[in-house]
Amino acid sequence: MQILDGAGYRIPVVADLLRRVAERARGHVAVACTAAFPMADDWTDYNIAPFEVVDTPLADADVEISEGRADGLCLTVPRETGDPGTADALVVRLAMLEVPYRVPLELSAARLAGAGERLARWRSNVAEWATAPGRPMNREYATRAEGALADDLDAPSALATLDRLADDADVPPGAKLETFIHLDLLLALGLVAAIGSA
Repeated sequence: MQILDGAGYRIPVVADLLRRVAERARGHVAVACTAAFPMADDWTDYNIAPFEVVDTPLADADVEISEGRADGLCLTVPRETGDPGTADALVVRLAMLEVPYRVPLELSAARLAGAGERLARWRSNVAEWATAPGRPMNREYATRAEGALADDLDAPSALATLDRLADDADVPPGAKLETFIHLDLLLALGLVAAIGSA
């Protein structure tokens, strides 16, 4: 997979999500970008592993991610507008995942505040569930979220599945914990960050 252009945050987040989903399907994915792509910044705050930097665009990439192109092998991702300012990087990542990647996205103060509240609520839930007896992951919810991500990276539906799971009184807390942890390996939102806090 190669990233062709785009100077914002959104294209790397989408590329990282696609890489994680493909690797969950037992694929090996290499993500490359040219030296002109602004990946000199430290993207680890966004839970994005480094991309391979190449001198020239790859001629044999299976998938391309671009802000402007649109063909059968290219995911076209409109660059986000607005400024995340001092918002936590994983709040910004969540705000980006809440909108289908093909749809224009404005990182407004209201959107970032909503994402921040959602992330804080999930982290608080996960910390609480971590004190409950362990239970196996809930396969029904996990399969639903994974299926959404496998269907054109439908991250908003996967996130909505987490909301439904959090509110489902019939699922034991230990099963909720394991399912959230399992899905966070794809979403990379740091959902376990509050475990062990007072």
